[in-house]
Amino acid sequence: MTTTGLFLLAILALGFLITFQIAKASEYVSVLKGEKKSFEQNNRINGFLMVVFLVLGLIGVYLCNKALYPKTLMPYPSASEHGENIDTMLKITLLITGIVFLLTQILLFWFAYKYQYSEKRKAFYYPHNNKLEMIWTTVPAITLCILVGFGLYYWFKITGEAPDNAMKVEITGRQFGWIYRYPGKDNVFGKKYFRMIDEADGNILGMLWKDSTMHTPNGVQNIKADPTGYDDIIETSAMYLIKDQPVKLIINSRDVIHDVGLPHFRMKMDAVPGTPTTMWFTPKYTTDEMKKITNNPNFEYEIACDQMCGNGHYSMKGLIKVVTRDEFILWRAKQQPGYKPATAAAPAPAEQPAAPADTAKKASAGALVPNSTLASNK
Repeated sequence: MTTTGLFLLAILALGFLITFQIAKASEYVSVLKGEKKSFEQNNRINGFLMVVFLVLGLIGVYLCNKALYPKTLMPYPSASEHGENIDTMLKITLLITGIVFLLTQILLFWFAYKYQYSEKRKAFYYPHNNKLEMIWTTVPAITLCILVGFGLYYWFKITGEAPDNAMKVEITGRQFGWIYRYPGKDNVFGKKYFRMIDEADGNILGMLWKDSTMHTPNGVQNIKADPTGYDDIIETSAMYLIKDQPVKLIINSRDVIHDVGLPHFRMKMDAVPGTPTTMWFTPKYTTDEMKKITNNPNFEYEIACDQMCGNGHYSMKGLIKVVTRDEFILWRAKQQPGYKPATAAAPAPAEQPAAPADTAKKASAGALVPNSTLASNK
């Protein structure tokens, strides 16, 4: 055993010895004073301390709430429409549980003081009451069922079908960061295969940018390139979204289970390897607007990994930039498809037929914003 272990063992033994001696001394004092007198005195002290603990505890709860509440997200509005419903549900839950907490704690400590032992009062044993048991079992059960029902309702809305005009963004977790992918002009995501992931070649998602042959335990596997992925935009710095534009997130993981946590939007969803998950929401405020709302010039929408995913879990932070439609179009116009720097020899996308003169403007915009988005805003 190490020196540290022996030292800790000695401390524990000494603590036990001190506790034992205090207990014996208390026993001797009780004998000297008389058992009955000592019992009554200790009972009065304990009853008084119950009231003191109640008062100090409630004051502590108030002070902690006053000090820590401004550091939470609750003073600021949710940045998504779904998040407003989540906030409402949370406030109702806190109100109900807060009232129950105050009532039960006050009664618990007050009764311990008021009904302490007294020779003038005889204890009344009340072991069973069907009516009371039905009330305190049924009422909480019904209340919890209602709260769970609202939770499921909002959950199904978040994970249900997104509106037709929703922008689609794929987000993939990896140790320890996030990868964002946008479809190109065709508004279709290209296929990918995890065995094709090649960090050295820049193919961080395993995109099928070229024909290849792969040896597997089942034999040789011929993999065909998918032209629909040649124009996909792949980003790792930040996810760009449009204010008041619904967005559907298609969530994946490249290695272990992660979790896309969007605290400012009041949403989260697991990122599971091999099992894509989805959720959708509508951003309400741009990043610049939230800087003013929070009075924080350095404010940024954060993507947090809410699932322990390894030694670098603490550093797995992503950014979301919520911008106006015009700002998004300008940002999108500057982006290059992911395949160009990674696969210089990849064939170029097939040429599209020339657009008629009267639709040239719409065709130009369609390269920047999903076609469904434009259709909904005509």
